[in-house]
Amino acid sequence: MNIEPFAVEEWMNEHEVGARFNIAETCVDSVSLDELFALTGEDKAQFLTDFCAKRLTYGDIVGSDALRSGICKLYKTVQPRQVVPTHGAAGANHHVFCSLISAGDRVVSIMPTYQQLYSIPEAIGAEVAIMHLKQENDYLPDLEELKALVTPETKMICINNPNNPTGALMSETQLQQIVDIARSVDAYILCDEVYRHLTQTDDWCPSIADLYEKGISVSSMSKVFSLAGLRMGWIATRDETAREAFLSHRDYNLISCGMFDDAVASIALAHSDRMLKRNQTIVRENLSILDMWVASHKHFYYTKPKAGTTVLVYYDFDMPSYEFCKEMYHRTGAFVTPGDCFRQPHSVRIGYACDKQTLRDGLAALAAFADTLA
Repeated sequence: MNIEPFAVEEWMNEHEVGARFNIAETCVDSVSLDELFALTGEDKAQFLTDFCAKRLTYGDIVGSDALRSGICKLYKTVQPRQVVPTHGAAGANHHVFCSLISAGDRVVSIMPTYQQLYSIPEAIGAEVAIMHLKQENDYLPDLEELKALVTPETKMICINNPNNPTGALMSETQLQQIVDIARSVDAYILCDEVYRHLTQTDDWCPSIADLYEKGISVSSMSKVFSLAGLRMGWIATRDETAREAFLSHRDYNLISCGMFDDAVASIALAHSDRMLKRNQTIVRENLSILDMWVASHKHFYYTKPKAGTTVLVYYDFDMPSYEFCKEMYHRTGAFVTPGDCFRQPHSVRIGYACDKQTLRDGLAALAAFADTLA
């Protein structure tokens, strides 16, 4: 299968390890196992004793009851049997497309977003129509444009809420309007929800799986729960046809997730309230730091994000974003992601959910580099 190079992942792979100030990272400040047990209050010694006594079989093929029940706490209507564990959200997105989309199908996706949502269906041979999110519209979908792109032949609409890289957040009303459009042509909606719950307010963040009978929610333990090293994700849907397709295809490319990943994820999910409180505090406090920084630096501007861990920050220098980011990286060690990875020129994506000192130091290095260009 021929597929476009994954721009953002190639950039991260090449530069992340040597970064001095990594403010490109998209996960909320990761936790160790020691920190996880401290946060949750679970007995680490007992967990390790119990797990070390287990035989390392394939484990629960469909995922343990504890895992799927914990995931269901993040939704209002999803039942455990409607959850399909996967190898991360990246594995979940890929699995959805390979299970439901065939060559010739029509898929409507958005841009900017995580590249999987348009490059994978395109590689499969689908006809992909792109709806461009505009800064002047706060990166929210133009519903009239969406209506024009969605035809009776549309098999799937792909969205990302909260959005990566912009931090835009669609309300329940806006999501319901997209549901109405999809329902009019009997199309699926795939919503990448890996940043869901990382909001700047305490309002409930709705899921497409709760709002639409053909809604497909994808998420993981990586961003919201600070456990990217587990590589644990999932697909949640109430649509029986889609679920059966996911289970059938799983036998070819997944079989089951790892027993250790399942067990550790289950602990975090059992205490999701504590994990979410920790991580919501981090994104809210850190965004205030970033917001003050942008306001005090005249060469930069942005649309303040409503949720998630990332944002596009634009600059007014006549310099392509790849060149900007590479030169800054080599001169200061500050690591951000070129906006051109998302086809957004003269911008950088900043991940602001790292530890506070790294964020402050990274922004200071970014400002110092900008001073050399002014």
